[in-house]
Amino acid sequence: MKLAAAIAVTAVLLIIVAALPSAHPQIPSGREVVSPSAYVSLEPVARGSSFQLAVVLKIRPGFHINARKPSADYLIPTDLRANLPAGFKSAGEISYPKGELRTFAFTKTPLNVPLNVYQDKVVLRVPLTAQSDAPLGAQHIPLKLRYQACSNEVCLPPVTLDVDVPVTVAASAANSHPMHPELFPTQ
Repeated sequence: MKLAAAIAVTAVLLIIVAALPSAHPQIPSGREVVSPSAYVSLEPVARGSSFQLAVVLKIRPGFHINARKPSADYLIPTDLRANLPAGFKSAGEISYPKGELRTFAFTKTPLNVPLNVYQDKVVLRVPLTAQSDAPLGAQHIPLKLRYQACSNEVCLPPVTLDVDVPVTVAASAANSHPMHPELFPTQ
């Protein structure tokens, strides 16, 4: 009887302890801080035409990533690279927006240097051309996104994410139309 009562009391105490909020909130991995989504400016993309990819980075509240041009050499910049398959070529430099200068608790040094960062949502644009011999139909353009995420208290290890962009290629522009005007306003 005493053993059964002790087991019951122990079980109740374990349930109560498990239900208590943790004193140390779980720190996410760097992969969990940024959610990238990719979009194409034309559908379908015609052979011989120029188009853009937009990679929208949604950054978890309470976190930031360094901008493309960080405030100091030792900081890891946000970097997007395209591994272009046959039939596609670059039509210019990848466009990174200007970051925002912010001061965080960990930057309170004698110099108090603000950091150039991205927060909330940021859009990176990749200008491309579908060459005249681009394969027709469904294609994929692989991208690699590298960044380092930080909160007000801690910086996480840098991560590299694969971003796959599906693109449909057509022989002509007859059925091609602009897509996502909120991301590609000058199309």
